[in-house]
Amino acid sequence: SSRSRCSVSLLLPLLGFIFVSLLIAAAAMVLSPSGNAIIQRRLGELRGMPEEKPAYSEAAVKTLKQLAKYAPQSPSEMGKLQKRLVCAGFRNKEAITIFMGIRLGVALVAFGLASSPLVGRPSVMLALGMAAVGYLLPSMALGRLAKKRQHRIRLSLADVLDLLVVSVEAGLGLDQALQRVGEELASTHPDLSEELRLVNLELRAGKARSDALRNLADRTGVDDLSSLAAMLIQTDKFGTSVAQSL
Repeated sequence: SSRSRCSVSLLLPLLGFIFVSLLIAAAAMVLSPSGNAIIQRRLGELRGMPEEKPAYSEAAVKTLKQLAKYAPQSPSEMGKLQKRLVCAGFRNKEAITIFMGIRLGVALVAFGLASSPLVGRPSVMLALGMAAVGYLLPSMALGRLAKKRQHRIRLSLADVLDLLVVSVEAGLGLDQALQRVGEELASTHPDLSEELRLVNLELRAGKARSDALRNLADRTGVDDLSSLAAMLIQTDKFGTSVAQSL
């Protein structure tokens, strides 16, 4: 009986590790949609059709939401986390809840792995330390994703400026030029193209151009875009030539 109890005690952490690993894999699939999924979403937006989520995505999101309820949260941290998610390109309203579930799930994976004999002699202190490291790893990965995206946007800014100058000199207004440049760079620079598309959506919704440009700088967190937005706002305010300013 003692041997069977020992086997059960060793099996439970392993089962927990397998379960949470599958959960994290499903969450990664939710946050990183395939190219076909992106194309279908864009087509749905153009047709005015609601986006249909696969069954596994809905199940993963629901599970992560339940898991996120047990994660520690603070208002100041949630604000910073929301901004970091937006900088990384995750603007879904459920992104912060999914991330909190992933963070707690990774901590549980690390704790279950350190508690099992797979990595050596089980230790409570080691398991707690691994859980703390696992809790911090998703935040580090998110920060890395945000920096990579900001770097891609920074590199694509030169092409955007060249096309803006050409478009404005050809007689287009600034709003039309931003829209045209966003469409032209959709395949080569998708990150900045998506941001310009959001700027045009805000302008169509009636938001002031200065506010839309400031939102662009805030969403990306790129200093060069902040300087560009400030220059365009200043140009619009004083009525100087946009082409010469660019």
